[in-house]
Amino acid sequence: MEMQIIGTATQEMEHKVELFNKLTKTCFEKCVDKRYKEGELNLGETSCVDRCVSKYSQVTNLIGHILSSGRTPL
Repeated sequence: MEMQIIGTATQEMEHKVELFNKLTKTCFEKCVDKRYKEGELNLGETSCVDRCVSKYSQVTNLIGHILSSGRTPL
């Protein structure tokens, strides 16, 4: 039983790391100027990243709810 709990926790952690990596890559490519003019994100980049993370999270949650409910999307 304990090994099953550890295995489930490990899978969940791996999933969260994968999700974080995809989110980071997607939002970075979409929002950050490729010329790296400044060491910090500018206001436009920060706003873009905030919106990107929010939308990515909403879509991920929606997909999770659809998959867990057994419904067919659209």
